[in-house]
Amino acid sequence: MNKKIISALLCGAMVLSCAAPVMAADKAGDGQKIALVGKSAGNAFFEIAAKAFKETAEAEGATVDVVYPEAATADAQIKVLDNLISQQPDAICISANDVNALQAKLEEAMDAGIKVSSFDSAPNKDSRQVFVNQAGTQAVGQALMDAVLDISGGEGQFAILSATSQSANQNAWIDAMKSIMEGDEKYSKLELVEVAYGDDEPQKSTDQTAALLQNYPDLKVICAPTTVGIAAAAKYLQDNESACKLTGLGLPSEMQEYTGDDDAHSCPYFYLWDMEGLGKLSAYATMALVKGDITGAEDETFTAGDMGEFTITKADDEGTEIVLGEPLQFTPDNVADYAKLY
Repeated sequence: MNKKIISALLCGAMVLSCAAPVMAADKAGDGQKIALVGKSAGNAFFEIAAKAFKETAEAEGATVDVVYPEAATADAQIKVLDNLISQQPDAICISANDVNALQAKLEEAMDAGIKVSSFDSAPNKDSRQVFVNQAGTQAVGQALMDAVLDISGGEGQFAILSATSQSANQNAWIDAMKSIMEGDEKYSKLELVEVAYGDDEPQKSTDQTAALLQNYPDLKVICAPTTVGIAAAAKYLQDNESACKLTGLGLPSEMQEYTGDDDAHSCPYFYLWDMEGLGKLSAYATMALVKGDITGAEDETFTAGDMGEFTITKADDEGTEIVLGEPLQFTPDNVADYAKLY
């Protein structure tokens, strides 16, 4: 074969190669069916995170069904899980209403080949493959305990207004607060008089706030590590011109009118975290589980889109978790800006 023919064949091969279509890279969630299970309907915090979860996963080719139980109870979530397992989604991501009560159903889901992740509030380590934690438990407990110390002036009575008595994240933060208080002399003049439960219901949280003030007339601070509870308590304290002050975990949009460092406002400052970021990270982690990029084992790493690379670490309950970041502080100086976002 002469050189001209060889040259022509090579050129033709190069043209065909250049003309061949370039296959697009697979999206993280191509064809995946994911169920996102909340604690209860009407929780503004969860709605923000769920919206970010759904938008993130669906942009990556997944289908997301956001499901709410009839009440903020383990029994109601078990009914939801029972129905979902029969539908065989690729994954279930859940914010748990109880640490242990969901184990049988979540194990049943995993045995059926359904990947199980959790975020915001974790079921126990045997009930999940990985937990996406909005902030480290110790970091949240430290921030809240230091806020109580600061707002109280370093001494006096304080109370905690929680969600439900079985809420995993609430209990973990409260346990961290107690441990921090007991372990450092600087908190020795503070007295925790009661942990009350508003069940993440506005009216019950309001009633519990009223009861705390009646039962402890010298109460200096209420710490509410729940977005529903802090909003209800803030309104009650401010409407009644109470000298008792408030801190905890809240949404800036719901807390703006109550946030101030004067007598006219009930809450000097409070905390939360990036709710949209929590939803996005949870979506990426869940899709990575389904795709097989991670199994949920300690020290595994994965890329969460434009959020960057994350490492799976050991959680306090000996399971594994992915930590989003540090809690954010909302003050009179920044609450208005954040209220436009959350």
